Amino acid sequence: MTLTFDAPSSDKAELETGPAFTPRFDEKGLITAVVTDARDGELLMVAHMNAEALALTIETGVAHYYSRSRKSLWKKGESSGNLQTVKEIRTDCDQDAIWLKVSVAGHDATCHTGRRSCFYRTVGIEDGKAGVKITDDHRHFDPAEIYDKN
Repeated sequence: MTLTFDAPSSDKAELETGPAFTPRFDEKGLITAVVTDARDGELLMVAHMNAEALALTIETGVAHYYSRSRKSLWKKGESSGNLQTVKEIRTDCDQDAIWLKVSVAGHDATCHTGRRSCFYRTVGIEDGKAGVKITDDHRHFDPAEIYDKN
């Protein structure tokens, strides 16, 4: 049996305070998922889910997402061994975004670059131009060793 979701309520008070989980997917059928480490709150990644990915995540307790570039469902960490076990799911006030608190298996890394977080660069201004600088260059695994063998 696959989990399904009711349509969001048009009653703002019901949407914001009622007990029904009625995720508001965008026109492409996606909802934004913010993912943090349940242990220390570190921001790990932002991804998207379609209804199937969200249902699988709730049903299995393992994070699933929808890849916009590949146009397919994917279980995070399936290739690398860095599976995300969901400890808590929250939704925002109007239910158009979700927050997953996860524990990461394997190398304790979420980013495909081998880093713990996908947010390893900071944005700044130098000589009047915006640019990025790597502020976390610690790699928990070598991506070439993990992904080239698949």
